[in-house]
Amino acid sequence: MDENFHTVEVAGIKRDLPLMEIKPGVKIAILNILGDYEFVNLASAELAQELSGRDIQVLVTAEAKSIPLAHAISTEMRLPYVVLRKTHKPYMGDALQSETLSITTGQPQTLFLDEKDRKLVEGKRIAIIDDVISTGSTLQGMRLIMDKAGANVVAEAAIFTEGDRAQWYDIVALGHLPVWVEDQS
Repeated sequence: MDENFHTVEVAGIKRDLPLMEIKPGVKIAILNILGDYEFVNLASAELAQELSGRDIQVLVTAEAKSIPLAHAISTEMRLPYVVLRKTHKPYMGDALQSETLSITTGQPQTLFLDEKDRKLVEGKRIAIIDDVISTGSTLQGMRLIMDKAGANVVAEAAIFTEGDRAQWYDIVALGHLPVWVEDQS
């Protein structure tokens, strides 16, 4: 067993996730689904099945790594999806925004909901989609924007949850990733 990787299995497919130190003595397994069509398609089919029956009208995700997942789930469920952007572009008009803190970069990030997408989510039943939910900061930012837009978040889903947060009981997830903390004694 290579201690630089953590092996996961989702929907019958295994992947070795590299471990990355995000601060001294703390490592996480990095899931990067970009370009991994086989993993994305199998995981999205399972998540779509888990989300069925919740009367979801629109899927919402944040850029960038979870976009292929949201797209594949949208195809499975025949639902539109919205991507919250990390930079504001002039064409986005009167965009809503919320700040989050990324665990992988350790930097604050701002999420933006395009003005045209506000109309798509307003008054709708939303499922928030992410690849990994770790600290909950991005999830909280997405919830805040959906609240500002008048949307009703009825489900939150990810391929994996990560860490020991108590609120993970209500997340639809296909697995859980540990956080490795070295003994500092």
